[in-house]
Amino acid sequence: MAVYIYSITSKQHPLPLAGLEGVGDPPAQLQTVTGGPLCAVISDAPDDLRPKRRDLSAHHQVQEHLMEGGSVLPMRFGFLAPDVEAVRLALEERAQEYTARLEALEDSVEYNLKVSQDQDVLLREILESSQEARQLNDEIRGGSASPGASVRLGEIVAAEVQAREQALAHGIIEALRPYSRDRESAQPTGEDFLNASFLVPHEHEEMFLATELSVANQLGEDVHFRLNGPLPPYSFV
Repeated sequence: MAVYIYSITSKQHPLPLAGLEGVGDPPAQLQTVTGGPLCAVISDAPDDLRPKRRDLSAHHQVQEHLMEGGSVLPMRFGFLAPDVEAVRLALEERAQEYTARLEALEDSVEYNLKVSQDQDVLLREILESSQEARQLNDEIRGGSASPGASVRLGEIVAAEVQAREQALAHGIIEALRPYSRDRESAQPTGEDFLNASFLVPHEHEEMFLATELSVANQLGEDVHFRLNGPLPPYSFV
């Protein structure tokens, strides 16, 4: 029977699973399987697993409780294996790799930061700083622009937006880098120009949070910071 995998830990982990429920309806009972120096927290896999709120919450709660007892490799929601023996075999065959990752994640949590900028304010700044863009914009608004003026203006604005946002993203990351052990970037969506996850040691959490708040205040209300965490270190498994 297929099994649902929540996390991988060391065999010495206290595994505080009392009172926790697994995914599914009715909720599956949590189990453990050991292979070599490692242990995996699993349950029977529901036949109709979907990312419902209740199941996402159950998955996340298992990670949070396990993190209280030590280092954890949290699996993404919906991670399955064919059966218990397949899990045991994977733990044994990849013991060195998994153990190294557990050591790398020890005493750390993940913070995800998304940053966007007010596009109207940014456009005004570009028009104020670029004489060519300002002149083209005035000609277009006044009806005296030459053919292709709109395309040229769009090219100038797009290049400026990219350059400014890349510079901002780099500055934000560099400010937070001293307080993080590792970083993973994802493709921003919507108006975001930064989507980065930071692996932050517990001993640096206070400085990481203080620095993030300080940078947000320095950049002003036109740049919008959205920090989510602390989280299980999904991005660094």
